[in-house]
Amino acid sequence: MKKIILSFIASAMVFTAMAQIKSNVILFTDNGEKFTAIMNGLRMNEDPATHVKMTDLTGEFYKLKVIFADPSLGEKSFNLNLSMNVGMETTCNITKNKKGEYVLRYMGAVPIAEAAPAPAGTKTVVYSETLPSETTPAKQTVTHQTTTTTSQSGTSDNVSFNMGMNVGETGGNISINVSGMDPAMTTQQTTVTHTTTTTTTSSSSGAPVPPPPPPSYLPGYTGPIGCPVPLSPGEFSDLKSSIASKSFEDSKMTIAKQVVGNTCLLTSQVKELMLLFTFEESRLDIAKFAYGRTYDIGNYYKVNDAFTFESSIDELNQYISRGR
Repeated sequence: MKKIILSFIASAMVFTAMAQIKSNVILFTDNGEKFTAIMNGLRMNEDPATHVKMTDLTGEFYKLKVIFADPSLGEKSFNLNLSMNVGMETTCNITKNKKGEYVLRYMGAVPIAEAAPAPAGTKTVVYSETLPSETTPAKQTVTHQTTTTTSQSGTSDNVSFNMGMNVGETGGNISINVSGMDPAMTTQQTTVTHTTTTTTTSSSSGAPVPPPPPPSYLPGYTGPIGCPVPLSPGEFSDLKSSIASKSFEDSKMTIAKQVVGNTCLLTSQVKELMLLFTFEESRLDIAKFAYGRTYDIGNYYKVNDAFTFESSIDELNQYISRGR
C-alpha cells in the first residue's frame, strides 16, 4: 500500500510540473505593419508594435486577434495552437497570402533556454489574467475650468493701480503695479480663473473575467471535442492549394503535417486532405496523424470513405484503439 501511495504522489508531482511548463510566442509582421495583440480577450501591448513577444503561456490553445494600427488594414483573428510546442519559444509571422489576406504562419520553435534574444524594439509582455481586457477603456484626461470674478471699488488719492492675481494648485502670487496719476474714483475688477486638470484611469476591477466558451463550429454536433478551434474555410482552402501545388507525394505530406501539426481540423477537412494523396499508404498516414488534431472526433469514422481497401480501415481503427 505504501508503494502505491508513493507512486500516486510521484505521478501527481509529475503531472503538476507538466501543467506548469511555460511557453513563449513571438509575433512579427513582414512589412513593418504595427499591431496590437489580443490573446483570449486580454490586451498584450498597449502601444502598437511590429514585434510582440509573450512569455509565461501555460495553455496549449489561444484565440489571437491582431488589430493593426493602420485603420485601413482592420483586424484579423487566428487560432494559436501551442500543443506541440510546450516549453518552447515559437515564432509566428503575420503576413499576406496570395489572395492578399493576412494569415498566421509558423516559422519554427526552439527550447526557451536556447532561444536567441528578441530583435531590438520587440515589445515583451508576461501573459497574465491581470492584464487589461480588450474592452478596457484607455486613460481619459478631463479638464474642469472654474471662473471666479471678484470686484473691488474705492476712492484713490491721485493713484491708479493694476493688480494681478495668479492662483495655482498649491498657492498663489499677488503683484501690484502703481502707475499714472488719476484724481477720479477708480473701480478695479479682478477676474481669477482656476483650472484643474485631473486624469482618471479606467481599469478592470475585481476578479478577471474569463474568456467566453468557444462557440460550436459544427452546428448540431454534440460528440467529443478533440481540439478547440478548427481551421476556417478560407484557411483550409489555402492549405489545400498549397498541398495540391506540389507534384511529389512526399512534398505534399511534408506540408500537410507541418500545418496540421499546429492546428485543428474538422473530420470533413481531414477527408478532403486524404483525397489529395494518390497512394493508399499516404492517406492512411495522414488519417493517423490528424486523428488527435480533429475537432469533431466523434465523426472520425467518416474518413473511412476515403480509403480504397478494407485493410486500411482496420489498421486505422487499431491505431485509434491503441491510443485510447
